[in-house]
Amino acid sequence: MQPPVLTIDEQSNIESGSWFSRLSPPLREAILARALVRRVDDGAMLSARGAPAEEWCGVARGAVRVSSVSLAGKQVTLTYVEPGTWFGDIALFDGMPRTHDANAHGATTLLVVRKADFKALLSLHVELYEALLRLNCRRLRLLFDTVEDLNTLPLSARLAKQILLLARSYGVQQGDEIRVGLQLAQEDIAQLLGASRQRVNQELKGFEREGAVRIEPTRLVVLSKDKLLAIANR
Repeated sequence: MQPPVLTIDEQSNIESGSWFSRLSPPLREAILARALVRRVDDGAMLSARGAPAEEWCGVARGAVRVSSVSLAGKQVTLTYVEPGTWFGDIALFDGMPRTHDANAHGATTLLVVRKADFKALLSLHVELYEALLRLNCRRLRLLFDTVEDLNTLPLSARLAKQILLLARSYGVQQGDEIRVGLQLAQEDIAQLLGASRQRVNQELKGFEREGAVRIEPTRLVVLSKDKLLAIANR
């Protein structure tokens, strides 16, 4: 089977991913050899909550929005999966249905490994078990941090931390500024934090007055990481 065809930038995003880049060369080659390239438009449904798990995916370009709808009908966003990150393995391990909806955020390119090929990779490469265990331990630690923040920090501190995280994952340095490449409306940010758009808007205006960020229609620009860190630690 021939390796998937990606653009140079897409290939770089996959190969430089913090998890994938630490795998041994034979395992990286084996994963790429079994992966298919899928390009989807903004908003495309990749998997639905309750559906059987059939694929393991890596994001080569764009982002994947992982979300759900509460019993009250409120949209809740858990995270945006960034380029270089792999997802979808948990349900393939335990055989349970997908726990959340996954949609493309912007034009997105995925590397897709089908369930049978995922199982074959696990049987041929013990290293993959260990690597995925480490990946899921990291996810669990991040989840604990998020729950702790939700219960102990004011919205301003959580928002500052979220902007710093977005800047690290999607930031493009332009002089002294960092432009967050992921296009997010204030409602999207509010869903990430479990807050209302109005409260997030108030906090962002405060950040702007302090010279920490600049607000653009669908994008944030970080003007001072130090000021955001100070807000996060108040």
